[in-house]
Amino acid sequence: DVQLVESGGGSVQAGSDLRLSCVFSGDSPCSYEMSWYRQAPGKERSWVGSIDSDGSTSYADSMEGRFTISQDNAKNTVYLQMNSLQPEDTAMYYCAAHTVGHCDPSIAFSIWGQGTQVTVS
Repeated sequence: DVQLVESGGGSVQAGSDLRLSCVFSGDSPCSYEMSWYRQAPGKERSWVGSIDSDGSTSYADSMEGRFTISQDNAKNTVYLQMNSLQPEDTAMYYCAAHTVGHCDPSIAFSIWGQGTQVTVS
């Protein structure tokens, strides 16, 4: 089985920086893309950005500039660097992974981590 575990959340003051980590455990012969989402209290979950196996990134318009996604393939880890955090960034942040391209349906996956809370005051 493949799993995701996020870490790095916490309570910070406005203007602070924070880096979240998402560790992918397990093996897969398929290519997959990893993404970050967030869900603020009382709001729907929204996409933050994604990174593919080649390291290409894409971001929601409102996130680009302050948020940066990177990966360390040797550690099977994806990071979300968040700079100049504001109270409106308060949310539960989730990591997600799903297979892309040609992948046998029997081993394809779309999974979520348990989330890590970020609170900005």
